[in-house]
Amino acid sequence: MNWKELAMTSHYQTAVAIKNELKQGNIEESTTGIEELIDALSRSERRALRSQLIRLMMHIIKWQIQPERRSRSWQSTISNARIEIEEILEEEPHLEPQVYQLWEKCFKAACQIAKDETGIKPSLNQLTQEEVFQTKYSLDAE
Repeated sequence: MNWKELAMTSHYQTAVAIKNELKQGNIEESTTGIEELIDALSRSERRALRSQLIRLMMHIIKWQIQPERRSRSWQSTISNARIEIEEILEEEPHLEPQVYQLWEKCFKAACQIAKDETGIKPSLNQLTQEEVFQTKYSLDAE
């Protein structure tokens, strides 16, 4: 069985196939399936974390480079992305070190997306952890 392909296609179907292999007593085959499923789940969780971190950074960058365009929608997106990241890390605490391993790559992607959306090349060299996770972005504070 091609466990890697199955695990990339459907986590549920992979789990069912592993269960069937175990019922048939195929321990080695089911172990291979479990390993591929674990790898696929880990990649999926990491992608979700990376996606939310890019989304969060991109809106913070836009907030900084286009103050005249700030909106409740941007404010809401920043809050939502922070909540999503917090929930991912609560459910999968082993991913916490990944945040900082992904930081530079996510920042570059966020800058590119912000440039594509605004037409303005961000002059920022970085975002700090405080700017990303603690700074309050609110129209009411202005």
